[in-house]
Amino acid sequence: MQRRRFLSLSAAGAATAAMVPALSACGSGGPGGGKKTLRLVAAEYGDGKPENSSKKYWDSVARTFMGDHKGVKVEVEVYSWTEVDKKVADMVAQGNAPDVAQIGAYADFAAAGKLYSADQLLSISTQADFIASIARAGEVHRTQYGLPFVSSTRLLFCNETLFRKAGIIKKPESWAEVQTAATKLKAAGVKIPFGLPLGPEEAPAETMLWMLGGGGGYTDKNGSYTIRSQQNVRTFEWLRDELVGKELTGPGNPARTNRQDLFDAFCKGQVGMLHGHPSLMQQAEAADIKYEMIPLPGIDGKAKSTMGVADWVMAFKTAPRKEVGLFLDFLYGTQTVLDFTGKYDLLPVTTSASRQMRKDDSKRSKKLRPFLDPLPQAEFYPADKTSWAKVSKTIKEKIGGVVQKGADVAGILDEIQREADSTDGVAR
Repeated sequence: MQRRRFLSLSAAGAATAAMVPALSACGSGGPGGGKKTLRLVAAEYGDGKPENSSKKYWDSVARTFMGDHKGVKVEVEVYSWTEVDKKVADMVAQGNAPDVAQIGAYADFAAAGKLYSADQLLSISTQADFIASIARAGEVHRTQYGLPFVSSTRLLFCNETLFRKAGIIKKPESWAEVQTAATKLKAAGVKIPFGLPLGPEEAPAETMLWMLGGGGGYTDKNGSYTIRSQQNVRTFEWLRDELVGKELTGPGNPARTNRQDLFDAFCKGQVGMLHGHPSLMQQAEAADIKYEMIPLPGIDGKAKSTMGVADWVMAFKTAPRKEVGLFLDFLYGTQTVLDFTGKYDLLPVTTSASRQMRKDDSKRSKKLRPFLDPLPQAEFYPADKTSWAKVSKTIKEKIGGVVQKGADVAGILDEIQREADSTDGVAR
C-alpha cells in the first residue's frame, strides 16, 4: 500500500520553474464569453484506497461550487505527492499552467512573477481569517502569494506501556530528562529508546525540531540562514554525545533512518519516544499502542516553540482572476476546510475553522487540540526563499553526519551554511 506523504517539505520539481520565461495565457483564462473552466491540480493525501482518495473531496467541492456558480466549470486532477510538484512544474514549463495548484511550495513561481497575490484574489474577510503565523509563511518580500491549505505541528509521542515497564512516571520536559528516560528505557530492554530519523525522508523536519529546542533555527528574523549558529552547534554536539553517543537511539544509524521506519517501529511497540505528527495517532491506535503526546522538550525545559508545516494553494496569472477568487473564497469556507482536515487528521489554517474544531467535542477533535494549540506560535520552514528546495536537499544529504562518533559538528554545519548562502546569493 502506498503511504501518503504528510505535508510536503519542498517542491523539488518546482525549482526549475523560476527559470522559465513568462508564459502566455492558457485557454481557461482567456477573454471572451461563455462558461469559464478552472483547472485545478492537487496532491493526494489518501492511503491508496479509493474511498480515502482526495479526489472525492475535490470533486465534491467542485460540484457544490458549480451548483452556485453556473458560469464556471471546475476540472480536477489529483496526483500523488511523489509526482505532483514535478507535474505542475512541467505544466508551467510547457506553457500549460493550471489555474490553481495545491502542492508543496510556491516560492519559485512567485519569484518568477507567475502567481496572483492573495489580495488580488481573496475577499478581505478570507484574507483576515488565515492564522497570522501561517499566512506570513506564504509571503515573498512581504506580499502573500502562497495560500496555506492545511497545516500540522509536532509533539513528542511516548509509549505508555514501555514507560511503565521502565518505571518512568514523569514525562520529560528537558533534554536532560529525555536522556534520563531513554537510559531507563534502554535498561528495560526497549530496542529504540528515542527514535532519531535523520535519514533522507524528512531530515529537515527532525533537524528543525532539535534546532528550535536548542534556541536556534534555520534563519534569523531577517530571513538570513543561521545554520552554523552557536545554538545549533551546541544542539547537535549534545545529540552526538548525549543521545547517539550513549547508544540511546537504537541499533540503526540515524543518518540512514527514515521517519516512517520509526513510525512503523513505534506501532510495533519497539520505540519509547519520538517526534510525531497527527497521522501517527491513527497508525498507533490501529496497532493498539497506548501513547501520550506531550510538548517538545527543550534544552532547559519545554521548547519555546514547535515546528509548523504547511502545504500551499496558488493561482497562476494565466487564470481568470474573478472566477478563481470566487472559487478560493468558497474553498476557505469554514465547513469546507473542516471537511478536509477532518478526513486526514490535519489542522485548519483559518481562525474560524480552528475555533470550530476547538468547540467540537468529538474524540478525534479532542486528540488534535494539543497540535492545534501551539499552531499560532509555530515556526515554519523558510518556504518563502527560492533557495529552500536546494538547501533542504543538502540537509537531507549531510545533516546525519553531525551525530556520528567524533563528528566535527561545527565543520559540517559550516559546510551546509556555505552552500545555503551560495544558493541564496550571499557572499561570505
